[in-house]
Amino acid sequence: MGPLDGYLPYLLNRAGSRIATAFSEEVRPLGATLQIWRVLAALRERDGCRMGDLSKTTSIEVSTLTRLVDGMERKGLVARRRGDADARAVFLHVTLAGRRLTHRLVPIAERYETVALQGFDAREAEMLKAYLQRLFANMDGLKNTHRRRG
Repeated sequence: MGPLDGYLPYLLNRAGSRIATAFSEEVRPLGATLQIWRVLAALRERDGCRMGDLSKTTSIEVSTLTRLVDGMERKGLVARRRGDADARAVFLHVTLAGRRLTHRLVPIAERYETVALQGFDAREAEMLKAYLQRLFANMDGLKNTHRRRG
């Protein structure tokens, strides 16, 4: 066992990269990317959300998300709409073409989850997901420790 084999950030990155790379290669012929899938999956759960909320949900930086959504809009997958109450607020909605692509991507994403969780029972799978969510939230503490030093 090498020095990296017990290092959590390495193990998380290695697992995530392996899944992301394979998924990206599989969805590319459909005209999708991993980031496009994240946006469509988020809109599947909550269509019509603001860009800032979408950035948090997808973990895609706002500037990157803006460029991504520009491209998705050109492909006809999403549409931006101004809010009724506040004309400055922009809400993102999935189009019919976006729903069709989402419908094609969902079974692929579900298969990746099934393969990744082979050998885990339902309780272990839920615990793993909860632990990963906790790890993600824990990283907010890094900002606080960094600020105290600076």
